Amino acid sequence: MNSIKRFINNEIVLCVAFVLAVISSIIVLPDKNYIGYIDYRTLSILLALMITMAGFQRLLVFRQIGENLVSVMSSIRGVVLVLIFLCFIFSMFITNDVALLTFVPFSIITLSVSNRKDLFIKVIVLETVAANLGSMLTPLGNPQNLYLYSLSNMRLLRFIRLMLPYSAISLLLLVICTLVFVKKSPVTLSERSSFARGKRDKLMIGMYIFTFLISIMMVINLIPFWLGLLIVLFFTLVFDSRILRKPDYSLLFTFIFLFIFIGNIKRMPILSQAIGALLAKNEVIVSVILSQFISNVPAAILCSGFTDKIDRLIVGTNLGGLGTLIASMASLISFKQYAYIEEADKKRYIIEFTLINIAFLAVLLIAKAIIA
Repeated sequence: MNSIKRFINNEIVLCVAFVLAVISSIIVLPDKNYIGYIDYRTLSILLALMITMAGFQRLLVFRQIGENLVSVMSSIRGVVLVLIFLCFIFSMFITNDVALLTFVPFSIITLSVSNRKDLFIKVIVLETVAANLGSMLTPLGNPQNLYLYSLSNMRLLRFIRLMLPYSAISLLLLVICTLVFVKKSPVTLSERSSFARGKRDKLMIGMYIFTFLISIMMVINLIPFWLGLLIVLFFTLVFDSRILRKPDYSLLFTFIFLFIFIGNIKRMPILSQAIGALLAKNEVIVSVILSQFISNVPAAILCSGFTDKIDRLIVGTNLGGLGTLIASMASLISFKQYAYIEEADKKRYIIEFTLINIAFLAVLLIAKAIIA
């Protein structure tokens, strides 16, 4: 029973998606139409990216880049700016959850050796905001972007132009917050990790750069998604099969269960019409509100089944990642990392996280009203 409780606590979104899929399948009995529910392209690209990012993480590639950049800073404000900037930029290419898994633990170590544990909450919260907002600029940044981008058949440059104003405003806000919350004072970082690598590790880095390029080619339709996934699986199976244990397969199953649920809901005329009518009033606001309660990935999948204005869903679900702790599942990653710290003040973290997120969300929604 304890194992089941732990699994449910750790995979609450997966469990809810499963229950919804089962209930809807009782109403709309499984048939040949179920095969058409699944977006195989999104799942293939997502798996290829997760395998590649797991490889880079195991080889500490992002950690090494972070340490090299932080080591040149002479003030704590400069260090914090770099840490936040790393989350913002890297999340565009390695996804927001991978950016937080990489740089939040690194930030905790860096602030500890700098004797600035008082900055733990502020820095981790701002890093979380940075990862969630930086990731919105590209289809690679987070799962809902990848899904909506694939669904819309949008060109890459159009996607970037759509989200660029919000990303620019977000970066400016992050810089202002850092300047306000972190006073300039000298710092010396004496502890650094050793990244001595043998020939095999260097070859592995080269291989994962190759699989990353294959993933990019899948995203921009230069190669078929099934071929790209086969290439990535072939190289990892032959040269680094252990890494196949690392990806978050629960995310893939969450997508599958949600696809089944949405597919079935679309076959229920009354529910389908009601949801469509609600979204028609304001796709952005509805998706933002929905994200606060079920997180932005499920919100994107749910809403996409009932509107063809995918560009508005892209904006809404990206901005919807701000707000509550569960609005973006990536936010839970940084919270868990903070919770591991001895004497962590979880209540204060949640309060500060919520206040800062609401402030960012309010500014970006005002910007949306102006841009529209």
